[in-house]
Amino acid sequence: MDIVERFINYTRFDTQSSEESDQVPSTAKQLVFAQYLRDELQREGFSDVEMDDKGYIYATLKSNSTKKLPTIGFISHYDTSPDCSGKDVNAHIVNAYQGGDIELSPGIVTSPSKFPELNAHIGEDLIVTDGHTLLGADDKAGIAEIVDAMCYLRDHNEIEHGDIRMGFNPDEEIGMGAHHFDVAKFGCQWAYTIDGGDLGDLEYENFNAAGAKVLIKGVSVHTGYAKGKMLNASRLACEFNSHIPDTDIPETTEGYEGFYHLLSMETRTEEAKMSYIIRDHDRRRFEERKRFFTDIATRMNAKYGEGTVSVTLNDQYYNMKEKIDDNMHVIDIVLKAMEQTGVRPKVEPIRGGTDGAQLSFMGLPCPNIFAGGVNFHGPHEFVSVQVMEKASAVIVKICEITGKFND
Repeated sequence: MDIVERFINYTRFDTQSSEESDQVPSTAKQLVFAQYLRDELQREGFSDVEMDDKGYIYATLKSNSTKKLPTIGFISHYDTSPDCSGKDVNAHIVNAYQGGDIELSPGIVTSPSKFPELNAHIGEDLIVTDGHTLLGADDKAGIAEIVDAMCYLRDHNEIEHGDIRMGFNPDEEIGMGAHHFDVAKFGCQWAYTIDGGDLGDLEYENFNAAGAKVLIKGVSVHTGYAKGKMLNASRLACEFNSHIPDTDIPETTEGYEGFYHLLSMETRTEEAKMSYIIRDHDRRRFEERKRFFTDIATRMNAKYGEGTVSVTLNDQYYNMKEKIDDNMHVIDIVLKAMEQTGVRPKVEPIRGGTDGAQLSFMGLPCPNIFAGGVNFHGPHEFVSVQVMEKASAVIVKICEITGKFND
């Protein structure tokens, strides 16, 4: 089975996760695919194949070396985003893309005028949707690339390597992918998530992230007799949000610039609830941003009465750079692997997070490498066959370089 057939088979499974669920995995349909993938790994002859009751899959390509070599791992998630349907995905190939518009279905067009990333893939074979669902390259392309690379190493015994572990998990798209990942069972000195974007992406810096819940308690009385009595929580919610500078929101920031993002508001006169996310690459500024929220509450309580505004902060993940800086050999290996496979690296900070960020703080240094998908989480998502093949080649080369550690 080649990498394209493998990937398209994966896209036929609806594995959308859900933020509304307390189950693990968050949707039962993810387990349907997990069982299929587990069985495929067994058919391919890998060792130690297992799936736990939460849908986490582990497998091993055994060492073919007599040397004592590091055990390394490759990880991808199989859930797809709640932002767009993943049901009945109709993936098809645009062979030797010649530029210009791609008609996905009648009246549904992917155009380089809106998605200029297409221009980087002229002449390549692009896997696209029919415009009604996402594709699922995030991150089924990563799974296909890992499995393809392991099959290649299995069939090319002349490439010396140590034990190589594979890990596939649910619920990354809702921030829960690493929460039940068994790092001790995985047993690796380091690993890589294959979950990045286009060709050459290499990421080992991500946001520090927190969630903030703001609760505002008002007083409701008849509007005709409200003077000196009413405290309108809806109005106070607007006041709270007005303290956030327009320069510190997602719409106006890029690169290393952090932000506050209002996710939702539920308001009435008597009570208002607001949900935010807080992001910054710099840990000191991240802590300052959290204090800024509590300071807003303090000032508003001084104005309207103690207990009117309360803020609950919850740290979600931290910048993996804190852990990678002491393990830069894991980055050096990737850079060398890219060089030897003809890939120009693009080392950029992630304006988000990955499972690798959480895993790095769980004791498993885990930067993120490109999987090739573009325009994630929507019906204009696509992936280049040639980029997928390059990702697989980079994985093979990482294993080969690691296999020469004691030479």
